[in-house]
Amino acid sequence: MDTKKYMMIDGLPVEIEDEKNILEVIRKAGIKLPTFCYYSELSIYGACRMCMVENKWGGLDAACSTPPKEGMEIWTNTGRLRKYRKMILELLLADHCRDCTTCNNNGKCKLQDLAMRFNIEGVRFPNGAETPRRDESSLCITRDHNKCILCGDCVRMCNEIQQVGAIDFAGRGSKMTISTVFDIPISESVCVGCGQCAAVCPTGAIVIKNDSARVWKALDEKETRVSVQIAPAVRVALGKELGIGDGENAMGLIVAALRRMGFNEVFDTSTGADLTVLEESAEFLARLGKGEHEMPLFTSCCPAWVSYAEKNEPEVVKNLSTCRSPMQMFAAVIKEHHKHSPRKHVHVAVMPCTAKKAEAAREEFRGELGPDVDYVITTQELIQMIKESGIVFSELEPEAVDMPFGTMSGAGVIFGVTGGVTEAVLRRVISDKSAAALRTIAFKGVRGGEGIKVATVKYGDRELKIAVVSGLGNAHELIKRIKEGEHYDFVEVMACPGGCVCGAGQPFILHEGKVSRGKGLYSADKMSSIKRSEENPLMLSLYSGLLKGRVHELLHVHYHAKEEA
Repeated sequence: MDTKKYMMIDGLPVEIEDEKNILEVIRKAGIKLPTFCYYSELSIYGACRMCMVENKWGGLDAACSTPPKEGMEIWTNTGRLRKYRKMILELLLADHCRDCTTCNNNGKCKLQDLAMRFNIEGVRFPNGAETPRRDESSLCITRDHNKCILCGDCVRMCNEIQQVGAIDFAGRGSKMTISTVFDIPISESVCVGCGQCAAVCPTGAIVIKNDSARVWKALDEKETRVSVQIAPAVRVALGKELGIGDGENAMGLIVAALRRMGFNEVFDTSTGADLTVLEESAEFLARLGKGEHEMPLFTSCCPAWVSYAEKNEPEVVKNLSTCRSPMQMFAAVIKEHHKHSPRKHVHVAVMPCTAKKAEAAREEFRGELGPDVDYVITTQELIQMIKESGIVFSELEPEAVDMPFGTMSGAGVIFGVTGGVTEAVLRRVISDKSAAALRTIAFKGVRGGEGIKVATVKYGDRELKIAVVSGLGNAHELIKRIKEGEHYDFVEVMACPGGCVCGAGQPFILHEGKVSRGKGLYSADKMSSIKRSEENPLMLSLYSGLLKGRVHELLHVHYHAKEEA
């Protein structure tokens, strides 16, 4: 007996499975229904009305907020609906800046895309966009009120997923806007710079702060040595934009492209991650020896998480690892290496993260000659620079990173995915170094895309309780549990859901893309002959040479809660 349920879409039967709304059923049927305000990870808002469908009684239903029912009949493409959608687009454009050619979101703007799709050849209404109202106070993002369509994606991301609450709706009717509390600059708010608001913004209302012009200027200075490091997550995120497979490891091609662009030295941040593993595991074991009152040890690799802890969870700041992030550790080493060079040295970091821009500017990471990292550009900025330079990325021959810092382990590479830091530290800490032990660590609760993962690992005669968290909302939940009495020994926190592969500086992807990027990093780890950070021969050389007697100075930092600073 057939127990399947069906609904009719444009005259064709489509099976209903576990979809929560008819929009998902429509998409399953191969119909690309337009939306501005729908993301499956967020709550349903239903503000844009672009996904309206016509039912058999002639009524209109919002596909995103209407549950599917057996026997339901709907149409997605009637003359009435086309007229309706065009009117919505015209009204949005009437209150929108029309500087598309100079907009940072040109080519990736949903409003622009839908205006072309529905053949909007003109707008009948006068342009109501006011004098530009831009907030450029943040080091991470830029806000342009005149490009906002009030879809609410940024608000729901900030409040629901991240639970930061830096922005919300303000005003009513035609005066409604998205604002910080009391309309203060975003830099003065509780914003932590994670950039997830920019990641989901369908227009150019919130974009990543672009620093590529400053990098080009440094490259044009012939007497300046410009070095660059590339974060692990970057290598699996360029594919779709530059003509290779999404999730494919493009590290060799990135190195080649950067050399073509004029960088004198190209390095892999995974080397810095190996340093972090060694220092963080040593700190973890030292704390473990002091007793439970020193636990848990929270990771400090993610600057958005550190900022969140400083602003919102001051009681856990004392439990933050004193280790600098891999970017900052590696930059300090590189700058120290070139300290006595007669040439001016500029160091650039290519990161998947917007918060790295703010981290690089912190006073804690300034040396005698200025900041350890001079400029941070995101993956998106790198893609734009590659396109600007005319390089055909897919036709490059892969190249290796430079010595003397050209050796890294697979443990360093997996830092880019949620659970990667934990797995790398456990590879160092546990006494069993066999291949079987590696597989046990990998599949005992550390890997996977869940927001909170808990695992128990044997260490000597005791069991270590480990938590892996991605998304600041989940971090808030876990901290609440700890305050209520739950015990953990080690907690990894990544601000972006899924980890750095899903950072706001990466090209935006949905769930399937996140999985493929994570697989790309694990594949790179599998192909690495060095699985553990302590097996990297460069580490011994650094500790016996450049770092001798200066480990704490170059590799560590002490964070303070904002109310105590």
